[in-house]
Amino acid sequence: MEWTRAYNKAREQLTGASASIRALLKVGVLAGFLVAVLVFPLVGAAGLSTKSAVDAVDQLSKELGNATPPQATYVYAADGTTPISQFYDEFRRNVPLEEIPPVMQQAMIATEDGRFYSHNGVDPRGVARAMVANKQSGEVSQGASTLTMQYVRGALRTNADSIEETLAATEESAPRKIREMRLAVATEEQLSKKEILERYLNQVYFGHQAYGIYAASYVYYSTTPDNLTLAQAATLAGLVQAPSAYDPASPDNTEAATKRRNHVLDRMSDLGHITASEAKRTKDQPIELDLSRPSNSCMDLDDEAQKYGFVCDYVRNWWRSNSQFGETEQERENDLRRGGYTIITSINPKAQESAVKEVESNEDIHSQYAHGVVSIEPGTGRVQTMAVNRHFELDQSDNGPHSLPAAQANGTKGNYPNTVNPLLGGGDVPGYQAGSTFKMFTMLAALEDGMDLDTHIQSPNKVTTKYPVGAGPASCGGYWCPSNASKSMAGNHTMWSGFGQSVNTYFAQLIQKVGAAKAVKMAERLGLQWRSESDAKLAKPENADGWGAFTLGVADTSPLEMANAYATIAADGVYCSPTPVLKAVDADGNEVEGTAPDCHRELSKDVARAGTDAARCVTGYKAAKGSCGGNATAPGFYNAVKRPVAGKTGTTDSDRAAWFVGYTPQLAAASFMADPDNPFHAVGSGNAQKPIDAVAETLRKGLDGKPKEKFTPPSSKIT
Repeated sequence: MEWTRAYNKAREQLTGASASIRALLKVGVLAGFLVAVLVFPLVGAAGLSTKSAVDAVDQLSKELGNATPPQATYVYAADGTTPISQFYDEFRRNVPLEEIPPVMQQAMIATEDGRFYSHNGVDPRGVARAMVANKQSGEVSQGASTLTMQYVRGALRTNADSIEETLAATEESAPRKIREMRLAVATEEQLSKKEILERYLNQVYFGHQAYGIYAASYVYYSTTPDNLTLAQAATLAGLVQAPSAYDPASPDNTEAATKRRNHVLDRMSDLGHITASEAKRTKDQPIELDLSRPSNSCMDLDDEAQKYGFVCDYVRNWWRSNSQFGETEQERENDLRRGGYTIITSINPKAQESAVKEVESNEDIHSQYAHGVVSIEPGTGRVQTMAVNRHFELDQSDNGPHSLPAAQANGTKGNYPNTVNPLLGGGDVPGYQAGSTFKMFTMLAALEDGMDLDTHIQSPNKVTTKYPVGAGPASCGGYWCPSNASKSMAGNHTMWSGFGQSVNTYFAQLIQKVGAAKAVKMAERLGLQWRSESDAKLAKPENADGWGAFTLGVADTSPLEMANAYATIAADGVYCSPTPVLKAVDADGNEVEGTAPDCHRELSKDVARAGTDAARCVTGYKAAKGSCGGNATAPGFYNAVKRPVAGKTGTTDSDRAAWFVGYTPQLAAASFMADPDNPFHAVGSGNAQKPIDAVAETLRKGLDGKPKEKFTPPSSKIT
């Protein structure tokens, strides 16, 4: 950093010069400080007034004046007012001086630097007073730091890039004190008194991880600085000297905190800021606090914010993956925690609350099965809801037993009800097999390859394919031979009826026709990533054409990926990278670039519309251009949502997981139910309706008040 180079140069110049002064330190350290200050303008022989030294100090003072301390980043829902969480290294939020009441400014000046408006950064009277007191006591019992000097010290410490610089900024030594004095004088040449006071009030530490007056007001009184009373201002001002010793939140410190507050009130009265009667009346009041504990990095969320825990974590992961915020993930994390951003997410607070209630009522948070839902806006990729029946919490001491017998025998806890695993996507967890929802990728690949929706395939109850497999129930002579869920599904099917009834043997033959590699590639084009080692290996170009079972959803995925893949179809083939951010504003109020939707056309309109026409068969909405045939797999979905809808159910072998992905032209949602700890722990067929209900409720609430838009039918060429 530029200021670091200036700091090192100034330190070198002034430290060398201070050696010439050490001989003068005969009456205690602060006596030497006084002599140094008095002779400072005259010691050209010592090098202090040389141009290089002065330039170095002036440059550093400019850098410190322009530098801002780390500030917390605040995250809100799409309404801009519903808080989600905050990220910080130091809990701080800068506020302009006009938003800090005069009583707070006066209390701070009265207790820390009564002559603040009279000196030029160094107070000779204060130095002399401290010198005499320290000489009489035989030790350093008083300091002589002005408010400006304290600001300089804090700015050096806050902006330090190394432990060495931090120690140098706070060491008890004559060179450090002289350097601090000279910088204070230079700073007062750069900044006005009001600017210094504002920076100081936003920088100083008040205890309880509260940095600056905004954080202190929130932590101790659950309010903002502009609402502080005289008693509150005096209490906070008294903390700065020794936050731990005067901590009013500690029962052991009640007497000390009260005395310290009363001292501040007396000083304010002595300086004429308040009357003696105001001081007495306020001193008679006990200290009353209204403590708040700010959450940090999605942890320690209160009951209201807990519904956004996984959203918060997704925002963090999204920021860490965005190269515009730093070269490395750690740099981006630091930027998030120190940059003072205001992030407005795309999360719909009413829909989010409804989604949380829905999944938790469907499946209790103490269940071994995770049940969640994600919704995304087609055409933008903006995430509107992320809900799961878990609490985002590190403490798993009261979690239930693990569902894997071996892990349970070792005393390992399960990831319920508390976990920080990104169960909904947006992290590095592989996810869950999504069953027949993957048939969409095979169908889209076939449509793009020139087949039409009316492609007829004779589909028996069981079919033997060309794909080699190992031993198992779906192996016939070493080749993959899947069966339908019901013998009644056998017959001559088109894409409409095959998709609407989820006929396995139709899609086993369809993937043979188009080629498995094209189906796998289609899933990748629509945003799926292979995070498990086995999936990544099978998805490689040299292996993908042999992965016939892919069409039945044997690969792991997340509801975030599936919701966005189907959102692409809803958007007539326009793919948008999923994002939780509507906009972000930096600490200076400038809107951050790079948060706009990142979209491109991935499918032709006709292919996407054809996929939707077949997906309408699943929901009871019926296709616009063809016959859906027999029974749909989610026939009540259209009546539940009460607007044009399409979608797909999904179950895996032995009902280990249950899925549903549904969409309208304006919103897409994916819901799942599975055991994240044990993929072989089947949810059973009795739970298949829960993801359908979760998606229906999410779409209803997310589209509340919006017009009912219809799907555009595909052309007759593709039907």
